[in-house]
Amino acid sequence: MLLDITQLATLFVAGILGGILNSIAGGGSFITFPALLLAGVPPITANATNTFAACAGYISGTYAFRREIVRDRANLAKIIVLSLFGGITGSFLLIQVSEQQFVTAVPWLLLVATLLFLFGDIINNHLKKVSSHAKLGLLISLMLSLFLIGVGVFGGFFNAGLGVIGLSYLAVAGYRDINLMNGLKLLISTCVSAIAIVLFIFNGLIDWQSGIAVMLGTLTGGYFAADLSRKVPQSCVRGFVALSSIAITCYFFYDTYL
Repeated sequence: MLLDITQLATLFVAGILGGILNSIAGGGSFITFPALLLAGVPPITANATNTFAACAGYISGTYAFRREIVRDRANLAKIIVLSLFGGITGSFLLIQVSEQQFVTAVPWLLLVATLLFLFGDIINNHLKKVSSHAKLGLLISLMLSLFLIGVGVFGGFFNAGLGVIGLSYLAVAGYRDINLMNGLKLLISTCVSAIAIVLFIFNGLIDWQSGIAVMLGTLTGGYFAADLSRKVPQSCVRGFVALSSIAITCYFFYDTYL
């Protein structure tokens, strides 16, 4: 589909805001995904395009944390393989559903992502306490592997909330260093999104025009976010994302079911 200059500019601005939010507090997809829908991009294509637009930020973030990431080189192969497997499984499931089925599921997916954003810190803190008392035997190791695959499946199917779920996995896996956790979270997000994008491209689900507009905005927003984060309290940003995500989720429930 061809968009006019106003729509492209709107998507670029949405990308800037999404990039800033992702860099400071997370939740950028609550802005970029609805923006793609409002621009007239079909829901499944909008979801796939949003994954494409977000991936560049994941890649650059992973590179920025490369020194922290290599400290965990013993687990990197497992994390990458399981993330790729989960991502391709989730994206394959997305391709199998009809447009109407996905539209019906969107409010619930947004609700899950909203709850994860609102209560992610509480969940992660609780998981840290639980995991600190657990001996990582074979059964727990298997459960952690399934957890990571589940993270990939969710992210491959619906990108919003992927970072928070990734942090939840890392918390229950016993990670404590926040910089290492952020780096591995971005690595997981990169693997999940990249493999999903390959499948989306082969199935013609990427709207390149709108996707590039959002991606350029996301990269621009991420670039300026560091300076902005020093001036705006993170609590204010998280509050804005929380209110926006609740409002957007309520709107999609209303629009879909009422």
